[in-house]
Amino acid sequence: MRYRKSQDVPGELRSVTVSLCAGRWYVSILTRREVEVPTPIGDTVGMDMGVVNFAAFSDGSFIEPVNSFKRHEDALAKAQREMSRKVKFSNNWKKAKAKVQKIQARIGNVRNDFLHQHSHEISKSHAIVVGEDLQVRNMSKSASGTVDAPGRNVAAKSGLNRSILDQGWGEWRWQLGYKLQWAGGLFAVVPPQNTSRECPLCHHTSGDNRKTQAKFLCVKCGFEENADTVGAINVLSRWLKRDERQDTVDASTGRGTAAEIAWQVSPAQGGQQQEPAEETVSE
Repeated sequence: MRYRKSQDVPGELRSVTVSLCAGRWYVSILTRREVEVPTPIGDTVGMDMGVVNFAAFSDGSFIEPVNSFKRHEDALAKAQREMSRKVKFSNNWKKAKAKVQKIQARIGNVRNDFLHQHSHEISKSHAIVVGEDLQVRNMSKSASGTVDAPGRNVAAKSGLNRSILDQGWGEWRWQLGYKLQWAGGLFAVVPPQNTSRECPLCHHTSGDNRKTQAKFLCVKCGFEENADTVGAINVLSRWLKRDERQDTVDASTGRGTAAEIAWQVSPAQGGQQQEPAEETVSE
């Protein structure tokens, strides 16, 4: 069988898989070879996943979402309605089904291209990325409930579930993990509880600190910052405060507290924020 060799295939050939997807044929070639583990380049960064911002980082940067499904949702719904009107397994039904599969493949290709490009960029510029240990399956469960105990805000929760699944968080975590490993880096996770409600300066934790989706305002010390950035700062701080065992080189020496990280990202404004006090250690 002839195929287009788009790139060199180094190493010992192990297997070849030919697959058909949405009318297109693909060849996947698995090889085995030894490579040297490179020295990671870059610093350590915390990451907070979201829907409005696909990812926010502790250095104040963001990645905007691609929303692949949302962009093609109307076209997909129209194609699915046309397919439902055809006689099942007829020639017209098969043509309509192929059209639906083509749109679905386009949605997946747009999402995968987005994830590959950004995960490659981050893995090349950071030695360690710390994220939240999110349980996507639990977060995207249906809220419809049962006949005896119907759910509340079902429509809103359904829309949120679609948005969460549209981001591809599981695929993102997998891609970022193996690409950082290839580059000699590390992808680590921490518990996600209250990362967007805890103040990185005074550590006051309350739901009142985040009354809107985008804004974080500590009701105790007045610290103000983007809520997603605050979440990423707290994620990084939790990992830096882990137990004393150091399995990897910490590229963020000197940034061991959330207050220090927050102060670098968001300096004081109008005297409302107080610079974190230095700790005095007596010998």
